[in-house]
Amino acid sequence: MTTDVKRGYDGSGRQARAQETRRAVLRAAHELFVARGYGRTTIADVARAADVSVETVYGAFRNKATLLHRVWDVTIGGDDADVVYHERPEIRAMRDEPDLARRLAMQARVFTGTARRVVPFLLALQGAAASEPTAAMLLEEIGGQRLRGIGVMAAEAAKTGQLAVSEDECRDVIWAFTDGMLWHRLVQQRGWTDEAFAVWLEQMWVAVLVRP
Repeated sequence: MTTDVKRGYDGSGRQARAQETRRAVLRAAHELFVARGYGRTTIADVARAADVSVETVYGAFRNKATLLHRVWDVTIGGDDADVVYHERPEIRAMRDEPDLARRLAMQARVFTGTARRVVPFLLALQGAAASEPTAAMLLEEIGGQRLRGIGVMAAEAAKTGQLAVSEDECRDVIWAFTDGMLWHRLVQQRGWTDEAFAVWLEQMWVAVLVRP
């Protein structure tokens, strides 16, 4: 006599396919927003580029504004992991470095790598902001997040006792250098390498911000 044993449903394969579909949509949306502009890109365009149905895109992201925000999250983080940017391993390691000069060197390299991902997207947002309220609102949100994040890092730098300037000045100097436009001008317009830019940025920050 045999006994039939019902196997439990394993949804891991389905979840993996759904996740890969979301990634394909996000990649397609990013490419189209940068190349064509947010305002000129439709959900149908994204669906076609990702080789999925329009209903799939709406089912995963609800609307174009939510899709735009999620594209930014992946762009700034470098992947779709649900981890706050300032708690990512490379950022955590930088924040935990006790020597301020080395910390700023790490920050210069992290920023340079991030700039290559985010600047094309930010330029596309700036181009859309005048006519697209969603793009303008996201730009404002990004600016606020950046200032708050740099403020946290400046406060942590002050706690080392190694700052040559005030905490506020540290925040403002780093803020001024990291909106992405300086990287864009020197690397993409003037032909600097990322390595040269990161080294120069490190030298500037250490010279201005760190006590001899």
